[in-house]
Amino acid sequence: MATLEEVIRKWTLKNAADYKLAIPARVIGKVIAEFPQAKEDMKGLMKLINEEAKRVNALSYQQVEAELAQFSFEERKVEERRGIELPSAVEGGVVTRFPPEPSGYPHIGHAKAAFLDYEAARSYGGKMILRFDDTNPEKEKQEFVDAIKEGLLWLGIDWADETYTSDRMEELYTYCEELFVKYSAYVCTCPTEEVKRGREQKMACDCSARDAQENMALFRRMREGKMQEGEAIVRFRGNMKSENTAMRDPTLFRIIKTPHYRQGSKYCCWPSYDFGAPIMDSLEGITHAMRSKEYELRNELYFAILKALGLRAPVLIEFSRLEIKGAPISKRLIAPLVSEGKVEGYDDPRLPTLAGLKRRGILPEAIKEFVLEFGLSKVESEPGWAKLLSLNRKMLDERAERRYFVADPVRLAVEGAPEREALVRNHPAREEMGERKIAAGCEFWIAGQDAQALSVGELFRLKELYNATVVEKRGDLIRAKYESDEGIAAKKLQWVSADGAVACRIKKPGDLLDESGNYRPDSLSEESGFCEPSCRQLAEGTVVQFERYGYARLDKKDEKGLVFIFSC
Repeated sequence: MATLEEVIRKWTLKNAADYKLAIPARVIGKVIAEFPQAKEDMKGLMKLINEEAKRVNALSYQQVEAELAQFSFEERKVEERRGIELPSAVEGGVVTRFPPEPSGYPHIGHAKAAFLDYEAARSYGGKMILRFDDTNPEKEKQEFVDAIKEGLLWLGIDWADETYTSDRMEELYTYCEELFVKYSAYVCTCPTEEVKRGREQKMACDCSARDAQENMALFRRMREGKMQEGEAIVRFRGNMKSENTAMRDPTLFRIIKTPHYRQGSKYCCWPSYDFGAPIMDSLEGITHAMRSKEYELRNELYFAILKALGLRAPVLIEFSRLEIKGAPISKRLIAPLVSEGKVEGYDDPRLPTLAGLKRRGILPEAIKEFVLEFGLSKVESEPGWAKLLSLNRKMLDERAERRYFVADPVRLAVEGAPEREALVRNHPAREEMGERKIAAGCEFWIAGQDAQALSVGELFRLKELYNATVVEKRGDLIRAKYESDEGIAAKKLQWVSADGAVACRIKKPGDLLDESGNYRPDSLSEESGFCEPSCRQLAEGTVVQFERYGYARLDKKDEKGLVFIFSC
């Protein structure tokens, strides 16, 4: 069995190899996990870890790797388990559907619903249908259809079939007429305010007494465009005395004469979601229909319509909606921010839209893990960005190349320094990602924060380069003298060579809304600095880790340099 000292050395070396600097706070948990009895003397444990970190940080990277090679690390095996449990599910027979209305750009709430539908079907070897519930011509566009499909593919979600409710209008009309015959629906010609008042007072109107023939004749006029918007609606004959307001003769069809993005002017009498959703679920063979619990009161109506038509009913499952603290989720809140120019567009990195998350450098895998953690629970929650960003950071750490960047730069001149090239690994733990050379003369840019912390006479080390001592601090210039090449346990500074430095700006998104839900004008800040010359070769959309700063995605290249968006 390894001794405590060996365990400390092992994890300190591993931490230094991963992050180029051993940080005791990141080592202690690993040590305790492997050597639990060490918790009995935390003060002594921290002392040992601090001493070992000091020793390891004085080694070169090659020395760290040589010592680390003496240790082995076992990988944890993750047990396979079914992703999402569904009631009454049959292996190979599960059919789910993701049914967005194409009235806006998809956001993280859609991602949750889509992943639940997709993963539930996959868990049982079934399939998921992508169905566009597109029966509101006033809000829907092909642009949104395309954005939803693009967003799903980016998330890694595929679908077995793609359907459109508007393609089955004739069938929906037939089912409506069947309800007339069965005395389960009627055409109401009451003014809108009168309908509203009657529902509030639990009072039926005279229209409900119409017979099937009269209802069929009026419905034909509605369909043929011979009646105006608001002049008539079709209502389900529910129960006007019900305590469930959804059952007080709700609307099934209404007149909308706006041309449809897909059907043009072919139809002007459109079904409500309450009518179209249950019928489409039944016709398409959906076995498990999942939707957010905001529809819970409408479940009774869902089943009542299917029962009246003698159609098969799926298993209906509710889950909680996903809200993000400090971010607008609903299209109702996002659209005005875009139209009023308060955000850069639907891909603004402060927005929880899939386009915004992608532009911010959030990985699809991080979104998947984040939303699936909530599962099919109906418990309301409003997490902030922290958990998603933490997952994203962990995943990016494995794949993002490293680059040098300094913010709020201050010039550093080192006297007597030899000109050379620093050979730097693109990833500290992944040799296969290669190395790069960074030319260094005697003039550099260092971060303003690091410059402030330096004192005259202080010894410091430029990372992967050499050691120097501060000679003078004068305004926006620090003069230093070269000391030696060997690694030392001194303050390590990030740098960018003044020769070839690339100007760049980093946009840093914050919470778009304050505690009261009001727009925060200062929610997108910007920081300027310099990055190393190799950043010019990065493709737009690439996410890198700026060492000792964070992960950032290259948004664009312009005449002023490079523009990145801070991810996490």
